[in-house]
Amino acid sequence: MTTESIDAVGDVHSVLAVGPTPAAPSAFSTVLTIAWRTMLKIKHVPFQLFDVVVTPIMFTLLFTYIFGGALAGTPREYIQYLLPGILVQTIVFITVYTGVGLNTDIQKGLYDRFRSLPMWQPSPLLGALLGDVFRYSLAGAIIILVGFIIGFRPAGGFMGLVWSMLLILVFSFALSWLWIIVGMLMKTPETVMTVSFVFLMPLTFASDIFVRLETMPGWLQAVVGRNPVTLLARATRGLIHGNVVMWDIWWVLISSAVITAIAVPIAMRLYYRER
Repeated sequence: MTTESIDAVGDVHSVLAVGPTPAAPSAFSTVLTIAWRTMLKIKHVPFQLFDVVVTPIMFTLLFTYIFGGALAGTPREYIQYLLPGILVQTIVFITVYTGVGLNTDIQKGLYDRFRSLPMWQPSPLLGALLGDVFRYSLAGAIIILVGFIIGFRPAGGFMGLVWSMLLILVFSFALSWLWIIVGMLMKTPETVMTVSFVFLMPLTFASDIFVRLETMPGWLQAVVGRNPVTLLARATRGLIHGNVVMWDIWWVLISSAVITAIAVPIAMRLYYRER
């Protein structure tokens, strides 16, 4: 071997030589990275931005000024009852995008790339959920801000708003696992959206979000009163206005725990089966 060849081999070795293999990223860091990616998607996907920003404003204003006079005398009086319910309805609707986003990533092959990386494998799911918590919080903050502008005043004060948002986030986090299951079972994002709204429309409108339970026929009260969304709206309304019944909160927490306990194992099983 000539001197030039030896020098060339040495140069190659110097380029390829590396130090100790870097440690694999922690589960916490990979979850945060995926969560940041989920939040960035809000900016780059106009439709999602519309539902997070425009839809909450539209729902709050339309229902307040169209139904307010008929149902409560004035829009200002009605917004005191309506806003906690709109808060629940809007955030529950937005949870659908967890399944839609997951299905889109699967169809594009992005999850196959995630699985090839040396990271904690549940990170894409948990990161997406954590990023969606930001989405829910943003929508909730917009609704509360609009409500204050048009006359909403929470009798429970600032902490009532904080505790009510935390309760909604707990329920929404649990509900999102159901949409993860739907997202992995359906073939297209459009199908995920359709299936989800077929389930959510009666669940949210057959509740006490817009009108009081006692104004409904007796048989309907029995159905609506057991609706999880009704229980969440009632607990949220109580926290915001300072007259909460603790049993309502416990029901929401128990419902969230049951949904999570059932949905998470199924979702994880489907996720690993996708591999």
